[in-house]
Amino acid sequence: MVCRVVPENIHDFFLASAGVAGTLIGLLFVAISVAADRLARAEAEAQLHRIRASAALTAFTNALTVSLFTLIPGHKIGPTAVAVAVVGLLFVAASLLSLVRLRRARWSTVRDAVFLLSLAVTFVLQLAEGVLVTGEPGNAGAVSTIAILVVVCFLIGITRSWELIGGPSIGFRREVTALVRDHVHDADQEPPS
Repeated sequence: MVCRVVPENIHDFFLASAGVAGTLIGLLFVAISVAADRLARAEAEAQLHRIRASAALTAFTNALTVSLFTLIPGHKIGPTAVAVAVVGLLFVAASLLSLVRLRRARWSTVRDAVFLLSLAVTFVLQLAEGVLVTGEPGNAGAVSTIAILVVVCFLIGITRSWELIGGPSIGFRREVTALVRDHVHDADQEPPS
């Protein structure tokens, strides 16, 4: 007998995931309303914020859509994963075009482009697994991979949301650079002995 539904052992994951995605989307709307003035400006920096907000919404919506359709009895996870992956890839393409249009080769723009490419990789993997589970409805491995990609979408959305609201960023490279700079500055300030 071919299994045409999500394996029972992963059903609760998608149930919890749907609730988490809905909550995160609601919180994202609050964050967007708080940052509305930054998003409404016409300058290039505002476009970067709009891309970050849209990336978070796309990632959360992807997770919500896959989770909800997976809970509907029948074979829905494959076609749903394919459909939202295609929508996600179209978003990434539009966002990358937007970055090119900005013509700003600053570190933050490059970082945003790399982040968008990682989002594209997530969607390509989801698309491939969705096609696989559509062709082989009993493929529990593909369903598990899609579940993992839902978690990846949550992490991507949370990261983009944090950047959107201007949350502090403490990176290893940045901290080492600051430490070296402070050490050099302190050495320059010491009187000669």
